[in-house]
Amino acid sequence: MTITEKVAYLKGLSDGLAIDTEKSKEGKLISVIIDILEEMGMSIEDLEENTTALGEELDAVSDDLADVEELLYGDDDEDEDECCCGEDEDDFFEVECPNCQEPLVIDEDVLEAGVIECPNCHSQFAISDECDCDDDGCDCGCGHDHDEE
Repeated sequence: MTITEKVAYLKGLSDGLAIDTEKSKEGKLISVIIDILEEMGMSIEDLEENTTALGEELDAVSDDLADVEELLYGDDDEDEDECCCGEDEDDFFEVECPNCQEPLVIDEDVLEAGVIECPNCHSQFAISDECDCDDDGCDCGCGHDHDEE
């Protein structure tokens, strides 16, 4: 039984008791209380309906946002941070000094600068953020699969 149904039942009981709402002070008080309860019941029922509708609309927006995220970011696979050669594309990169062959770990800021000084031999050399492998597996850059020839 909803609140409005309970208030309607209470109003029916009051009418059934034949309380004089014109002459009796208690009758007037009971009548006013029942009217206030009736308005409160209708207001609460409206709020419940609005809350339900708002929840459904919020679910629809959430579903749409999930679709947009899927389009923008794709799947959350672990392969997402790997380049074509299987190297992880994290915030740090490993390069080898061409002079002393010492492996160096650098961050994105150094990579963007394009030049690095080897802390071992102090020679400076240019670096690039491009991957030096091809998707077809050919290191010579010709684009052919040499295993099939």
